[in-house]
Amino acid sequence: MIVWTMYPMTIYAGLRWGSPRIVGILLLLNLALRRRQDARKLMGELSWMDRGVVLGLFLLASVATVINSEILIRLFPVLMNFGALVLFARSLYASQSMVERFARLQEPNLPPSGVVYTRRVTQVWCFFLAVNTCVSWWTAMYATQEVWALYNGLITYVLMAFLFVGEWGVRSYLRPRAA
Repeated sequence: MIVWTMYPMTIYAGLRWGSPRIVGILLLLNLALRRRQDARKLMGELSWMDRGVVLGLFLLASVATVINSEILIRLFPVLMNFGALVLFARSLYASQSMVERFARLQEPNLPPSGVVYTRRVTQVWCFFLAVNTCVSWWTAMYATQEVWALYNGLITYVLMAFLFVGEWGVRSYLRPRAA
């Protein structure tokens, strides 16, 4: 199974030394295996949004396989980023934001200031995911395979790491002041 954090590099290698059709088949197999594992773990408790993202990925990989399209294969990270953006943005209209849900795993009795903070962090992630979706789209449509792979397989993960570390630093700084 493709390691999901390395799928852009796997796609790059497949496109470089194979064909879009082969990469599409590998993506479809990986999605099927991953979906099966997720279904077992969650016992069918996937939301309609989760199912929509998975269905979109299946459709993209299927069409790319049938028509042997490199561009459609390169759009895979775009759809994944967009799917994450939709999930995070949708949570802003729910009783708990996405980041609040994660925070409550460690701190079930999150104070009101923590709820406000996690909502703001969710908004920051939405902004990041929106920009990342656009840049991923641009690299898929206009950049070389190498630039596409560099951005989607390395730079985007470095940027995510900076966002995680930066948020942790801000939280560490603000937490003692809130106490």
